[in-house]
Amino acid sequence: MVVTGQDDGPVVVLAHGFGCDQHLWRLVAPVLAEEFKVVLFDHVGSGRSDVSAWSEERYSTLDGYADDVGRICRELDLGPVFFVGHSVSSMAGVLAAVREPGLFAGLILLTPSPRYVDEPATGYRGGFSSEDIDELLDSLDANYLGWSGAMAPVIMGTPDRPELGEELTNSFCRTDPAIARVFARTTFRSDNRADLAQVGVPTLVVQSAVDAIAPPEVGAYVHAAIPGSELVVLDSTGHCPQLSSPGPTAATIAAFVRARS
Repeated sequence: MVVTGQDDGPVVVLAHGFGCDQHLWRLVAPVLAEEFKVVLFDHVGSGRSDVSAWSEERYSTLDGYADDVGRICRELDLGPVFFVGHSVSSMAGVLAAVREPGLFAGLILLTPSPRYVDEPATGYRGGFSSEDIDELLDSLDANYLGWSGAMAPVIMGTPDRPELGEELTNSFCRTDPAIARVFARTTFRSDNRADLAQVGVPTLVVQSAVDAIAPPEVGAYVHAAIPGSELVVLDSTGHCPQLSSPGPTAATIAAFVRARS
């Protein structure tokens, strides 16, 4: 865990998504640290975390990650925090805030998705068919490094800036393939739609205008489902606006924290 920034500022906790680590916040964290106390950490099994603490049983659902978020907030003992969850971490934050709302001053959900799989019967669009997800997971199982190289540019969505896709590929490749396989299933097979209505803390949903992983309809769904939430659509492309549009991403986070501190 890394704590930086202003000792007397509001606390902003930055949580990374699948296949990543805290390094993906490298362009946003220094900007936020000019005004706030910023906390970065790696999920168990990612980055520089203690891999011996990982178990398939614990992390085969988002409950394990949500428990970790709550534990981190309690151990910080810095009062209610603003939790910024990227991608799947947004739903870990939702679960943690539903269980222990007193730990949170607010949630910022960056490119969130409560369910990646479409549900034609209800009209819900998550962006993928069930067959798409099966194929994605089978490909990951068969050749994780090959999957990483092919999938990272799609996730990043910036063909004009191939270095960003390469950075995400390298992040994927630093993750143990066995852990990545479990985390991928946890991510892409989760369904947290029913949890959204239970969120009782101030919430900001931040959506990229173009996102192949969590399309705009998903951000709109999350916004509509969380009572009193706000929605900001960034003029950005891809699922990782903290890399593709770091300035607007940091400014959006800062404005929300500032207004509620």
